[in-house]
Amino acid sequence: MEKNVGGLDRTARLVLGPLLVAVGVAVAAGYLDIGLAGTIGLVVTALILVAGVIFVVTGTTQKCPANQVAGINTHDK
Repeated sequence: MEKNVGGLDRTARLVLGPLLVAVGVAVAAGYLDIGLAGTIGLVVTALILVAGVIFVVTGTTQKCPANQVAGINTHDK
């Protein structure tokens, strides 16, 4: 797969990704309350963590399968 993430897209992923991971960990550890309890809160927390990790990985590798499927390329050649 060719690199298809660059510029502002990559910067946003590398800023938002760790932020989402930190929020997810804080919620999971009980330091932050998102106002959702039980199973719904657990699912939302997991989604926040997964989204953060995906942003970090795609920003770091500069390869995003979703961008490839959609035909989006923000990487400068």
